[in-house]
Amino acid sequence: MKILLKSCKLIASGSSHNGKVVDLLISDGTIQKIADQIADSADQTIEIPNLHVSCGWFDAKVHFCDPGDEVMEDIESGKKAAAAGGFTAVGLNPATQPPLSNKSQIEYVKGNSQNEMVEIHPYGTITDQLKGKNLSEMYEMQQSGAIGFTDDHKHIAAGIMYRALLYSKNFDGRVISFPWDKSIFGKGYVHEGKASVLTGLKSIPAIAEYLMVQQNLSLLEYTDSSIHFSGISTAKSVDLIREARKTGLKVRADCYVQNVVFNEDEVLGFDSSYKVLPPLRSEEDRKALIAGLKDGTIDAVCSDHRPQDVEHKDVEFDHASFGMIGVQTLFPALNGIEELSLEEKINLISTKSRNLFGLDRKLEEGEKAELTLFDPETVWTVEKADLNSKSKNTPLIGKELKGKVLGTINNGHLNLL
Repeated sequence: MKILLKSCKLIASGSSHNGKVVDLLISDGTIQKIADQIADSADQTIEIPNLHVSCGWFDAKVHFCDPGDEVMEDIESGKKAAAAGGFTAVGLNPATQPPLSNKSQIEYVKGNSQNEMVEIHPYGTITDQLKGKNLSEMYEMQQSGAIGFTDDHKHIAAGIMYRALLYSKNFDGRVISFPWDKSIFGKGYVHEGKASVLTGLKSIPAIAEYLMVQQNLSLLEYTDSSIHFSGISTAKSVDLIREARKTGLKVRADCYVQNVVFNEDEVLGFDSSYKVLPPLRSEEDRKALIAGLKDGTIDAVCSDHRPQDVEHKDVEFDHASFGMIGVQTLFPALNGIEELSLEEKINLISTKSRNLFGLDRKLEEGEKAELTLFDPETVWTVEKADLNSKSKNTPLIGKELKGKVLGTINNGHLNLL
C-alpha cells in the first residue's frame, strides 16, 4: 500500500528535513521518498491544511488495568485512546492484577499489540508480585520484551533498590523509581502549602519526594548503575537531578503532564478529578518542571494515564482514588505551555521519550513509517462522548484545547481521525 502525504511540515529533531514543508511517500510501511513535490501515484493521498508530521509519539507511562480491572480499562480500549491521542507506542504500567512479574506475563502483553497501530511496551515489576521483598525475574522479562522495571506507587526500601541497581547493571536494565516516602505523609491527599491550608485536607509534603530522590541518587553513585525517576513534581527534585547529571551520574527523568499544566489551586474547589499522585504542586514547582524540560534535566512528559470508575472518583475528595486519564489529551494539554516551542513539545513525547528506552525512530527515507499527523493550531472542546477510554476521569471535559491529532501511521496501517 502506498500513502502520499502532501505539503506536510516535518517536526523531527535530528532529521535533515526538520522544519521543512515537503511531500512524503510511504510504501509498504517504509518511508520511500521525501521531496518538495512528489507526483508518484498512491493508493491514498492525504492533503490537509496545516498538516504537521512527526515520528510516532510514545507515552512512557500508561495504565490499562488489564488483567484485573478491565471494567476501568482494557488493552483494546487503552489502545484506542492512545491512537486517538496520536500515540503509536506506549509504556505499560505493570501494576495489574496479577502484576507483570514474569516472562509469560510480559509475552501476553506483547502479543496483544504485534503489528498493530499502537505498540505496547510493558514494564516488569522490580519486586516479585509488587511485594517489596524479593527481586522479580528482571533479566528474563527483559529478554521477553520488558523495557524497564518499576513497582509503580509501591514504596521500595533502600536495600531492595540497592540490589536492583546492582543486578540490572549486569544486563543494562532500566530501573525506574517513583520517588515518594509514604511514611512521611501517611494518608495525605494534596500538596503541603496553600492547598492543604485552605482545604484542611491532609498533605503530601515536597520532602516526601525529594528525600527519596536524594537517597536513590546516593545509591546510584555507590553502585555506578543507572536510574530513571518517573513523576518528578518538585523544584528541589529538579535541582537534585540537574546537579547529579552535571557530575556524570547516569540518571534520567520524566514528569506527568498534569503537573506541568496545573498547580495546587485546582484542588481548592475539592474537585476529585484533580486528585493525582504526585499531587498538583505549587506554581513555583510547576515552573521548575518547565525549566527542567527546557534545559534537558527532565527528558520526557508522560500522561500517567490512570483510569478510575465513577465509584472511585465521584466521591468526597479524601475518599477518591488518585489518578486521571490523559493519553488522549496529552499533546493538546502540553501544547498550551507557551514557554516551550512546538519542536520542544514534540521532542518530549516523541524523539526524547523514545530514546530513553531504545525505541528510536528517524524521519528519513528508508526508515520505518511510524508517524503522527497533527495540526498544532486547531482549537477544539473535549467532549465526554469523544473519549475512547472506558473511564472518563479527567477535568478536561468541557475545556477548550489547542492542538488536534489528525491520525497515525504504523506497521502499514493508516488511521485517520
